[in-house]
Formats: sequence, structure tokens, C-alpha cells
Amino acid sequence: MNIRPVGYDHPDAVRLSDEVLLEYVERYGPEDNGDATPLDPSMFAPPHGLYLIAYDETGRPLATGGWRAQDDNPEGYADGDAELKRMYVVPQARGRGLARRILAVLEDDAKAAGRTRMVLSTGPEQPEAIALYASSGYLPAPTTFGHYRDHEDVRCLAKPLA
Repeated sequence: MNIRPVGYDHPDAVRLSDEVLLEYVERYGPEDNGDATPLDPSMFAPPHGLYLIAYDETGRPLATGGWRAQDDNPEGYADGDAELKRMYVVPQARGRGLARRILAVLEDDAKAAGRTRMVLSTGPEQPEAIALYASSGYLPAPTTFGHYRDHEDVRCLAKPLA
């Protein structure tokens, strides 16, 4: 397995991002538009973020994930936050620990960049993700944050990086 940093606008990143958005629609219904969170490739550029893709030995992209810096703002983030985005493993590669490996690299990188807390939002139709984060030390955040902070089903989780 080869985990490499790439730009959020890299063709493999775009393709996997499109796949995860389609999965959100499948899980949450056709009225869901995926994830409307505004994202720009510059948000994932070091040292203010990082975007990773895990490739197999043939060069096929299997998993992805990134973090971007967040500080105190109207969307409910706190100074020092690093927000996880686009964690995804293609269906045929699930159950191999890829998400956990990417998550660990992202946490280490965010901590090295001076971020003090990793945060994310997810929903009830992603029980695998919730289980991964819970087993990795994430707890319900005391407040909601992000683009979907006012949605009743949003699950905001956080983990100290210090």
C-alpha cells in the first residue's frame, strides 16, 4: 500500500470525491445532494491541510481523505481545529484498515502543523464511519460545527491532538 499526498484537484482525488458524493446520495436518499460543503484545493495545501490517496501495488486508487485548517468562525469551529473531509474507501477495498491508516497519517500531520483538535461531521447512515472514529478516540463534540451544523441528524465528533 502506498499512501501519497496529492492535490485535492488531482484526477484521482476528483474521481474518488465524486464516488463518495454518490454514496452519500445512495445512503441518504435522492433528495440529498451529496455534500455541499464549499471546498477548494488550496484548503488542503500544506501547511494548512493535506490530502492523501492510498494506492495499491498496481497504482489503482483505493482510499482517500484530507484535513483542512479551521479556526474560530461563524460555522462553529474553534481556534486550532483541523477538519477531516472526504474520508472514503472504495467498496472492494473495505475491511483492510485503509481508512484507519489514512486517519492516523492525517492526525499526525495536523498535529505537526500545530492543530490541536481534529473534528468531523457525519450522519447516522454512515455507521462504519462512526464506528471507526469512536474506536480511534473521537467523541461527540460539545457543539455542532460546519456546513451542516443546523441539521438535526448531523453527528459532530472531535479528538484532541495534543
